[in-house]
Amino acid sequence: MAKESLEIVSLQRFGREELLGALRETPLRGQADLRPYANATLELTAPLRTDLLTPAQRYVLLPRVRAMIALRRALLAHGVDLFALDGGLHMRTSADPEETIPVTPPVVEESSEPDGRTVLLVNDGLHRVFAARTLGLPISVVLVRGVSSEHPYYAYALPGGWSDVSELEELPDDYQKKNYRQPDRYKALFRDFNVVFPGIQKERKKSNPAHLRA
Repeated sequence: MAKESLEIVSLQRFGREELLGALRETPLRGQADLRPYANATLELTAPLRTDLLTPAQRYVLLPRVRAMIALRRALLAHGVDLFALDGGLHMRTSADPEETIPVTPPVVEESSEPDGRTVLLVNDGLHRVFAARTLGLPISVVLVRGVSSEHPYYAYALPGGWSDVSELEELPDDYQKKNYRQPDRYKALFRDFNVVFPGIQKERKKSNPAHLRA
């Protein structure tokens, strides 16, 4: 999906019930018995304005934003709008025809922040949300409410929202990606979507400063 022009080689859709049922089983990374969404409310929304959503990540990579726009264009040729999914899909693309890639709406959590705000925090799919924002379009999300206070999202919302997001061509070394709730073990609260949708979370460049421990 790194190319700006690609073709969909194969596509298999699945419905919202399968999508929400799988996401409910999402564990914390390395803690298979802890499922933060087990007793939460999960809803696949109609397309929302992106200014209703709040990022936690301090950057987007512009090549990935362009790739998301190219992917939307390719999917539209098959009658699927990446920004208005009614479930999810598994696809193969011309970029790597042997790799099956799961595609789902972004996951957004209702999050209580230390400053007293309650925000709709983008958990997974920030580049898709930013691509929609770039095009001035709304986007459907899986909205999660009622997550246990013992297992909040692992990073805080950016105080300035979208204005705090840097647009980068590549990620610098020693770049802190987020403001973590538990800097000494910052991924202890990480939602491992790869367990329920293998391959949906790609390994990214490790850039965080050395004082942060996963």
